[in-house]
Amino acid sequence: MKDEEKIKDIFEKINRSIIDGNRKEAVKLAGETLEEGIDPIESIGAFTKGIQTVGDNFARGLLFLPELIISGEAMQEAVSILDEEITKRGEKRVQLGKVVIGTVEGDVHDIGKTIVACLLAANGFEVFDLGTDVNVDTFISRIKEVDADIVGMSALLTTTMSYQAKIIDAVKSEGLRDRLRIMVGGAPTSKEWAEEIGADGYGKNAIVAIDLAKKFIQSA
Repeated sequence: MKDEEKIKDIFEKINRSIIDGNRKEAVKLAGETLEEGIDPIESIGAFTKGIQTVGDNFARGLLFLPELIISGEAMQEAVSILDEEITKRGEKRVQLGKVVIGTVEGDVHDIGKTIVACLLAANGFEVFDLGTDVNVDTFISRIKEVDADIVGMSALLTTTMSYQAKIIDAVKSEGLRDRLRIMVGGAPTSKEWAEEIGADGYGKNAIVAIDLAKKFIQSA
């Protein structure tokens, strides 16, 4: 098999492994690309193509949330192997932008935020995941520290969603608002809520959130 044909074959297998959510196969193929001397940045592109297909299928109702999570985890583990190799070489893959994301104070719900963080990373963003129960000061300090382009805030409880507004107020007080795009998400939130508190967008689901982030960067 010619080199180009072999690479094409590996990339097709990568695509299928992510669509199928086959973590073991995805990790094996990531290692195989390195053994074959394929540029890890190019290989990440193949994994990204797979997760984009998964995202499209989810948006069309062809996949359900558990399948999206499984594919995202497979993608994340495989790409981490390639990222390690890129770091060893002293290289850096081009990132679309920097995103600080977290679940607000008083809220320990994790799944939705984690999916968004995973898919953002898979789609070429540098993601700083603060985890859950994140207070206002932690959001602000991390935004400053990494010079974030976008901040994403998740709230799954009506009792915690007000912290999204408090974080936006703090962003304004710190003079960061003009250079930062803000999106919110979570079960009790809505497009109207996002507009009310002065956010730039509402991520109804993970796929919408990724599209929003891309639009933010394109319009910057």
